[in-house]
Amino acid sequence: MRRDMYDYIRDGAEIYRQSFATIRAEADLSGFSEDEARVVVRVIHACGMVDIARDVVFTPGFYQAAREALLDGRPILCDSQMVAHGITRSRLPAENEVVCTLDAPDIVERARAIGNTRSAAALDLWVDWLDGAVVAIGNAPTALFRLLELIDEGAPCPAAIIGMPVGFVGAAESKELLLAHGRIPSVVVRGRKGGSAMAVAAVNAIASEVE
Repeated sequence: MRRDMYDYIRDGAEIYRQSFATIRAEADLSGFSEDEARVVVRVIHACGMVDIARDVVFTPGFYQAAREALLDGRPILCDSQMVAHGITRSRLPAENEVVCTLDAPDIVERARAIGNTRSAAALDLWVDWLDGAVVAIGNAPTALFRLLELIDEGAPCPAAIIGMPVGFVGAAESKELLLAHGRIPSVVVRGRKGGSAMAVAAVNAIASEVE
């Protein structure tokens, strides 16, 4: 009896269907390929802002590189536990390993040793997984800066980078640096906006072509 007190949609699949239909009706997706648009739709769904589409930038070949890496069973490296836990395992095409090293036992000492944040220090533990991986950064700008430093220092290159850190210090700058870096196919949300939910949405969109 109580279940019928309020009139709202209770069917999860129908909520998704209506949400994505609304996004596609309201957002300007004209500048994206079909595959890219599917990623943008998921990112919009994660944040509720259709106008964020104008801040999403793909570098050439991003979607194909990320998709092929996942199909090939490459790991997904995450800068935060929120990103790692948000990835829908059932959408992953090859039971891909999801890695987040932020809670490694010695991470505080590592951060102190390099004079950087815990998020940045955690990336120093990624070297064994980096080659051909998909990187998803949705929290810390220092993680994205550190990733580019490691690559410049000769670390293996990931297949693709989702660069969507959020915040008021370094977020916009780190993403512009990633775009200017130009060595690895990437997608960013320009400016201060970003966050774990957006990075997760991008991974989930690439992992399965089912919207």
